[in-house]
Amino acid sequence: MFGFGFGKLAVLIGIVVAVWYGFKLVGRLDKARKQQQGGGNATRRDSGGKAPEVEDTVQCPVCNAYVVARSAGPCDRPDCPY
Repeated sequence: MFGFGFGKLAVLIGIVVAVWYGFKLVGRLDKARKQQQGGGNATRRDSGGKAPEVEDTVQCPVCNAYVVARSAGPCDRPDCPY
């Protein structure tokens, strides 16, 4: 009833091999697609394809908010040092 003949075993091995190589092919295609899109890392990119520029920030001693260091401007507070 549940006998494993050579034919059934060969078909089972063939299915396992086909699934194995199918996963390898999908992995290669995914890797190639990620490299073509610009690097393949998981960071988000803007529409230009370049990573956003990173700028240093400083903490305001009055309100404890973080502002961009080179272009800090005054806020609405009268005692703002910027």
